[in-house]
Amino acid sequence: MAGLSPVSQSERIISLDVIRGFSLLGILIINMISFHSPFLYMDPYSWWKTAGDTALYPWIDIFVQASFYPLFAMLFGYGLGIQKIRADVKGTSFYMFGIRRLLILLVIGCLHAFFIWSGDILINYAVFGLMLLLFMNMTGKWLMMLGGAMLILPQVFFSSLLVLMTFVDPEGVSFYTDIASLQNSVAAYGNGSFGDIMSQRFSDWYAVNGPGNFIFLGLSILPMMLIGAGASKLRLLEKVALHKKAWLWIGISTLVIGTAIKSLPFLIEANTAYGYIQDFLGGPFLSVSYAIILSLLLQNQKILKWSKPIASMGKMSMTNYLLQSIIGTLIFYSYGLGLYGEVTLTTGTLLAIGIYIVQVIFSEIWLTYFKYGPVEKVWRLLSYGKRNLSTDRHHQIKGE
Repeated sequence: MAGLSPVSQSERIISLDVIRGFSLLGILIINMISFHSPFLYMDPYSWWKTAGDTALYPWIDIFVQASFYPLFAMLFGYGLGIQKIRADVKGTSFYMFGIRRLLILLVIGCLHAFFIWSGDILINYAVFGLMLLLFMNMTGKWLMMLGGAMLILPQVFFSSLLVLMTFVDPEGVSFYTDIASLQNSVAAYGNGSFGDIMSQRFSDWYAVNGPGNFIFLGLSILPMMLIGAGASKLRLLEKVALHKKAWLWIGISTLVIGTAIKSLPFLIEANTAYGYIQDFLGGPFLSVSYAIILSLLLQNQKILKWSKPIASMGKMSMTNYLLQSIIGTLIFYSYGLGLYGEVTLTTGTLLAIGIYIVQVIFSEIWLTYFKYGPVEKVWRLLSYGKRNLSTDRHHQIKGE
């Protein structure tokens, strides 16, 4: 790691930071539902009762749910690919650095999942990021092809089985509300002690991340990381201006396909089969479309200039992601304001947008005084070491 140092401000890809910052809005909107309601254990297609909530939920379900974590995974792979390229150019070893950096992320994720909020994604990014390292010597083209194959082929297979079940055993794929688990969540988060919340938090985390779901998580996250890493090796973000018409066609096509797939529970039937297809196939298509469309929009210098505050949000993505969980749980859990289960979907969504706007302003102000967000600073210090951070500051001062 002696030859590695953090990316200087002049080397950053602004569009990458903007897309990260934009992703945090979608992540907060969908996470906010779990902050204030037992989303994990309810049938979302029959749960919301007010006119505003029933009108709003389809928009969130189609355009937000399961569309931003894949996008963030793709950006994660892109960033890791950039670090691999820089290490190769400098002739330094990338793998020990990558392992150390991802293990530190794993620790941060564990602290987040078990002491703040069970819906953590950092543990999965760390685990599947370590798997990604096994493929990082492949060319960009092969990384993208492998990622695409790992994403499409298994999901088509599992989706076909689930659709078949809708005819063989319709009741077996029906959505239902788990009343007992729902009541446990409300009791723990709304009125329980910190120990009750800790216990419930672990149960919720295990329900999503246990061995039974591991393969499905891997087939949704690792392929997007592979695609992102391949895109970084091909410098696709940097070259998007060279083939605008082709990228526009791809962006619109993936948007149409993704929207159509994600609308299946509303067009055909709301059950776990079409819900699975919606999330695990439709979500990645929309993720790709969002990345492409944003990249094309950012070719306009006026849009790029006005997006600077969102880029600041993206530069502090780890800090802001963790802050969202801290703020959300302090508002709704019993050790905070205790409003769990007390707000509507519409109110929660408006609250999420308000928190996001405050975070954008906070990030812009913070980065006028500091080069990194506080969590990013700690992560970089532990990853690169104090000596390389000092060297990086020296290079920035010298204009190198």
